[in-house]
Amino acid sequence: MYLGDEFPNFTANTTAGKIDFHEWIGQSWAILFSHPSDFTPVCTTELARVVKLMPEFKKRNVKVIGISCDSLTSHFLWCRDIRSYAGCTLDESFPYPIIEDEDRIIAKTLNMLDKDEMDSKGMPLSARAVFIIDPRKKYRLSILYPASTGRNFDEILRVIDSLQLTDKHRVATPVDWKMGDDCMVLPTVSDDELKKSFPQVKVVQVPSGKQYLRKTPCPKI
Repeated sequence: MYLGDEFPNFTANTTAGKIDFHEWIGQSWAILFSHPSDFTPVCTTELARVVKLMPEFKKRNVKVIGISCDSLTSHFLWCRDIRSYAGCTLDESFPYPIIEDEDRIIAKTLNMLDKDEMDSKGMPLSARAVFIIDPRKKYRLSILYPASTGRNFDEILRVIDSLQLTDKHRVATPVDWKMGDDCMVLPTVSDDELKKSFPQVKVVQVPSGKQYLRKTPCPKI
């Protein structure tokens, strides 16, 4: 699977009921993120962070779904711990689904298994994968972490901002960019187009003399 390919569809049982993944995405963006196992410390901190960030994901029209190689019964019990760690009351509904994948079929399909991390039965656990899928069901980004390293969800929000911005404007986002910072005009924009489309462009002078570092204020999404 390459960036830009259609993301594989699948059906699955989740804490929110059975889903067809593409139908569940609908016209939204989506994040699918995997976890080695329920009731593990790093995973619990990650899912709790996502609970707190749900308003930010909703603002960006992003649906979030987790997957772990345990049963729905285990997931439901774990959700209580996650809500507690996130500072929520236990009577609040859990704000996003978690997929049941005891047989590792989805994890295998998406190449998310970590051969160095095994459960008590000697079965490989899923690594900490992140997939971002757009409303056309295209695979746009992936980040793969080992089981020992928790993810940075502020970075995940940042790359969503970049993807959504650059889908609408002929710019790219430079190193350490965050929403509101200057962007770089794409090299495919000609000098004639530049003056019309980017009236506030600033060309950074470099020793090569090439005029390719062209900064512009961040466009509005």
